[in-house]
Amino acid sequence: MEVESPVLTPKMTAISNAADISVICFYFLAVIGTGLWSMSRINRGTVGGYFLAGRNMVWWPIGASLFASNIGSGHFVGLAGTGAANGLAVAGFEWNAIFIVLLLGWLFVPVYLSAEVITMPQYLKKRFGGQRIRLYLSILSLFMYIFTKISVDMFSGAVFIQQALGWNIYLAVIALLTITTIYTATGGLAALMYTDTVQTFVMIGGAFVLMGFAFSEVGGYQGLFDKYMEALPTRTLSPSPALYNISSSCYLPREDSFHMIRDATTSDLPWPAVILGLSINSIWYWCNDQVIVQRCLAGKNLTHVKAGCILCGYLKLLPMFLMVMPGMISRILYPGKHLRCRYQKENVRWLIN
Repeated sequence: MEVESPVLTPKMTAISNAADISVICFYFLAVIGTGLWSMSRINRGTVGGYFLAGRNMVWWPIGASLFASNIGSGHFVGLAGTGAANGLAVAGFEWNAIFIVLLLGWLFVPVYLSAEVITMPQYLKKRFGGQRIRLYLSILSLFMYIFTKISVDMFSGAVFIQQALGWNIYLAVIALLTITTIYTATGGLAALMYTDTVQTFVMIGGAFVLMGFAFSEVGGYQGLFDKYMEALPTRTLSPSPALYNISSSCYLPREDSFHMIRDATTSDLPWPAVILGLSINSIWYWCNDQVIVQRCLAGKNLTHVKAGCILCGYLKLLPMFLMVMPGMISRILYPGKHLRCRYQKENVRWLIN
């Protein structure tokens, strides 16, 4: 096995043909157009109109927006990379959310609606009294959005643009921020939810196409099952194996790669942590996070909110097949290019190319 020094910014081949560039331009124009169109559907002159889309959303944009608010470029990069390195179990993060999002619709949203609140800090103030807890949650939420959510999505989205178009990564970030600001600031939550719906269709449709090509190349699921365990790297990129005590077994497929439920003590994703520990974190994210809850509070009524949560639950079944498995297939198709113990973000790029 040949070991090379890590190169974190590989040479990229930018898209240059007119057809591909036209598709990308059409996508950005469609997103902006959807945001501007939504401005005419909702009265944005009131707090409820701007921040809650007039409380007039039906179930399908609620479900699609919940999904798109959670799934982004970071998932396509992270789930594919982790799937290539460690197998199916990372999809447990997505499947765990199926049950938690139902708690949101059946248990938490009725409480928020009866409390007549718009934000989670407002609810805590109403529930416990005082301003300090409201201020604390507001500051904590802003801090976490900026440093754990927005920054990750901006970086991973910019990486896709950089690799597809050959742009400077800072220019890609500025472009993303500019487009998002245009339809968010002018259209409010309604614009966000309708553009989320468009992007849900785009993400799922594009991922299905990629999945189809990937499984066709590898010979279906049976081909994936048979070949993944034999996908050994011919070259690796590692930061000094001797210095960091990296074993050669780090690059081998895990014996439990096709197991969703893994050993409680020796595995990378022990089942008690996935089922119990992750559920606690998921309840915070899906049932108390402002970005998620706000979509539900915009619903026409509780029936539409529950239906939207069910739709989101069904959509959360898909990342296993649309992101994790194509990432595993990339390990089979390109064993000599990308396998690294520490850096797996390039898997989707090589698979798409």
